[in-house]
Amino acid sequence: MPKMKTNSGAKKRFQLTGSGRVKRKHAFKSHILTKKTTKQKRNLTHSGLVAKADERRVKTLIVA
Repeated sequence: MPKMKTNSGAKKRFQLTGSGRVKRKHAFKSHILTKKTTKQKRNLTHSGLVAKADERRVKTLIVA
């Protein structure tokens, strides 16, 4: 059976941390920023972690 390919979209969006968790960026930070408050934009800058429920699914996409 051939090897499973890494999902290109997921490869660009997620990153593994040293402890094995999956790091992600926040949505809503790319455009139409004029109507968003400075505080909202600042809080979206920081990266977050993928929820435990979705972690296994994301890992299969990026660690193939």
